[in-house]
Formats: sequence, C-alpha cells, structure tokens
Amino acid sequence: MSKIMSSKKKIEELDRKFMWHPFTQMREWEEVEPLIITEGRGVFIKDVTGKWYMDGVSSLWVNVHGHRKAEIDLAIKDQVDRISHSTLLGLTHPLAAVLAEKIVKISPAGASRVFYSDSGSTAVEIGLKMAYQYWQHKQQADRTKFIYLGNSYHGDTIGAVSVGGIDLFHKTFSHLLFESYRSPSPYCYRCELGKKYPSCKMGCLKAMEGILRRHHKEIAAVILEPLVQGAGGIITFPAGYLKGVRQLCTKYKLLMIADEVATGIGRTGKMFACEHEGVSPDILCMAKGLTGGYLPLAATVTTEKIYKAFLGNYKDLKTFFHGHTYTGNQLACAAAIANLDVMKKEQTIRRMQKKVRILQSELQKISAFKYVGEVRQMGLMAGIELVKDKETREPFALEEKTAIKVCLRAREKGLIIRPLGNVVVLMPPLGISVEELKSLGSITAEALMEITA
Repeated sequence: MSKIMSSKKKIEELDRKFMWHPFTQMREWEEVEPLIITEGRGVFIKDVTGKWYMDGVSSLWVNVHGHRKAEIDLAIKDQVDRISHSTLLGLTHPLAAVLAEKIVKISPAGASRVFYSDSGSTAVEIGLKMAYQYWQHKQQADRTKFIYLGNSYHGDTIGAVSVGGIDLFHKTFSHLLFESYRSPSPYCYRCELGKKYPSCKMGCLKAMEGILRRHHKEIAAVILEPLVQGAGGIITFPAGYLKGVRQLCTKYKLLMIADEVATGIGRTGKMFACEHEGVSPDILCMAKGLTGGYLPLAATVTTEKIYKAFLGNYKDLKTFFHGHTYTGNQLACAAAIANLDVMKKEQTIRRMQKKVRILQSELQKISAFKYVGEVRQMGLMAGIELVKDKETREPFALEEKTAIKVCLRAREKGLIIRPLGNVVVLMPPLGISVEELKSLGSITAEALMEITA
C-alpha cells in the first residue's frame, strides 16, 4: 500500500485513464491537478504530498468525531478477527440486532422496526416502496403517488430521483421517473410563490394542503428533508413548517417519510432534526453519519403499524421483497455501535451547542459581505449564498463559477469546503474543536473576500 501511495504521478495517470468521478465534469477534471488524499487524523486530511487540510465538509457530511477515532478503529479491527460479512437473508448476527435496538431508542417516538441498507438513496428507496406496499396491503390501491418539495434531494436511484426537486440533477432522467406531486419549497430567500416571510403565513404549507385536499386519496406519503434541504443549498425551513406538514399528514391520513440522511445523527444539534419540532414520522431514513463516517450503512425505520401490515403467510405474498447483498454488514454495524456509544459517552450533542453558537458568530461576520445574499445555519450545517447584487438578489451566472472559486481559494489555504451552485457549504465534523471552528470561519471569510474583491 505504501508503494501505491508514494507515486503521485502514477496515481494521477491511473485516475485520468480509468476513473469516472461523481457529480464531476470529467473534461475539466482531466485538465487540473487532482487532490489525492492518503491519510486522516482528527478533523484533518492529508494529501499525497504531505499537506494537511481541514475537512470542512466532513468528507461529504458523514464524519462525526473526526478521522481515526480510536474506539471506532478498534471496533472494526476486532470485528475483522471474527467475521467481516454474512447475509441477513435467512440469517442474523448479534451486531445487527444490538444496533437495531440502539437505533430505535435514539429515534423519535413511535419508531419500532429497522430495515438495513447501504446508502441514503437506498434508505429512501426502501421507504418509498414500504409506503406504497403498505397501502396495497390496506386495500387502498389508488394510493400510488407521493408529495415532494421543490429543491429537495433524496438520492440518485430512480425512485429517489422521482421525488427529487432539483432540475439540475433530475431533469435529464424525467422520462424514467414515476409521477408525483411537487409542493413549493419553503425557501424564504427565493420564494417560488413570490411572497415574503412571515407575512406570507407559510403560503408554501397552504399550497401543500391544496394538493392534499384535491388528491389525498391517491397519495401514499409526503417525503421531505426535515428542517434543512441539504443539496438544495442548505435551505432552512421557517419555524413551524415541519410540524405543519406532520399535522397535514395526520389530517389527511397519509404517511410521512422523513429523510434524515444528511440531518440525522446530531448534525442539526439534536440526534434527529424532527426533534426540534416534536415530530414523529411514520418512516425515518438515516445513513451518512450512522457509522461515524467510516463505512456505508443506512437504516429505514418504521412504526409497528407499518411493520404489521406486511405480516401474513408466505402464500399471501405480503413479504417486503427487497434487500441488499451487504445489508447489515458486520463491520459497518460494529462501526455504528461504536459511533453511537462514543456520542453517548462524550455527550457529543450537548458539547456541540457551544460550537453551534461560535459558528453562528463567524457566519454573522460573513453575512455583512457585499456579495453574500443570505447565510443559513442549522446546527453545524451552514450555507453561504453568494449573489451578484445584494439588493436585487441577482445570482452569479453559472459560468462565473464564483462559489467554486471560493472553495478552491479556501483549499489553497488548507480548508476543504464544497460549492452547491452559488452556495458555499460548511459542514465540519461534530467533534471539531472551538479553535478549529474559528479557523474554519476565518479561512472561509478570507477566501470570500479575495475572490469577490
């Protein structure tokens, strides 16, 4: 392995010749020098030349405690000495059962059953299929559609894309998708209804009720990312919107699917974003931070009511015919158990509250910048939306790549952050120190000032 990592030029050649990177225009990728990561420690990652960078996006929103957390390292190493994988089809194993109990205990009230998979997309796909099949078993076969929000992102599998609301990612595949109803995003800075908050009295929520009033008999569930639309640009919901959606689902007797893939496992300042407004979904999807950022593992958690609708004799064909080869993988479960144990032992969520306030303070300084239209934050999730004109909110043209340039300048200064269109995303590990968080803020501010000067 050391021989492989020692040849930077060889790695670049192999990458350009054989690899296809996600969400990446490969023509442009082949024209630049790639950043090759070889090591991690705490909130920092090191490239092949030996330079260290702060991991300001938690390696795509997954890292919780930092890299090389001793307890998680040891849990995985210990499990390798026992067994690394066996199927859950017709078998079980101790770690899957123990983790399932832990997941149910940390989930919102009503959570009862855990179905494992390996990514956020698959967790959502499972939730959609469960909701659909649930109504088939309840003899309400017309309930085949879903309500989703504009600017929503639930993954890249076909079902998840069918309930995604970002044209940039989803429009290309429109002819492959099943039909559902799109409800306005609660994006107050750029309201698609042309209204202003709070005088709008949450017109976006009223628009959803209008859809439900007309079509509730054909709708299986509402799916949304609680409180924060991540890939949409860290769009934060107005207070009460999430609770209002839950009330609508109850009123019209349909299911609520909470996609907490990005917002769960402490990212918003509570274990799950739903807790901020006392909401209990019927189906809860989680992934990303579940293993602390170590291994792919996801879970779709349902109520006992949904679970029981699938019970019957084999000939009844009520079985949920869905599964993945690595469902409930032992190494991933070992990492997840260790991660949740560390969170409890170190009181990670309680201790991050001070950090949330510090990040807020850093962002307040940035919000005054000439080309910053809005700063949005929930816990340790933050988005800085850049605009060409602060008064008119005119966005920068896509070809200007303003947010990309800011992120590249930050990288030169030793910080890895990511752009989403004109939004610069900050999402550090929950275990980041106060000093490191202030450094993240100052480097981001410097990069912004230098690029937009």
